Amino acid sequence: MKMKKATMDDLDTILAILRNGRDQLAERGVDQWQGDYPNVQHIKEDIEHGYAYLAQSNDDLTVGTLAIVDAPDHFYDDLDGQWLMETEDYVVIHRVAIHSDHAGKGYASKLFVHMLDYLEEHRPVIKSIRISTNEHNQAMQHVIAKNGFTKVGTLHGAFRPQELSYVYELLVPSANPHPQA
Repeated sequence: MKMKKATMDDLDTILAILRNGRDQLAERGVDQWQGDYPNVQHIKEDIEHGYAYLAQSNDDLTVGTLAIVDAPDHFYDDLDGQWLMETEDYVVIHRVAIHSDHAGKGYASKLFVHMLDYLEEHRPVIKSIRISTNEHNQAMQHVIAKNGFTKVGTLHGAFRPQELSYVYELLVPSANPHPQA
């Protein structure tokens, strides 16, 4: 698995992966992404700011996408909870999707592992990685927890008034000099 920074030439690919992710969520009865999020403007902004990435298999197939958004991310201003570390040296992971053509091959977990390696190599100042997902998106909750993130709180009404999102954080190992044994 490798990550490639997306360009505007990748816009249609990213949109297709995210539409497929929206369909996968709907099939599982999860209402996350069923409205106007994420939309074309979000993805264009991700690409313009250098936040958008493609996830590629070792044989160069594009299998997924994600956005690594720089702090501050005001999406989390109303967090009902507490961060593991108060820092401005964090990134937030948004809009993670693996295309259904590549489901069941462990790409989501590989993407998280590679993303952490990528950040440690290319962004050594980063101390914290934050992410959230809909309360009903059990598949993403599983991948997040499996990759060492700690649930730190909730967000109410992030995209729709009745929506509840679970918020997670992972301290980058190099930023945590006393990891728990």
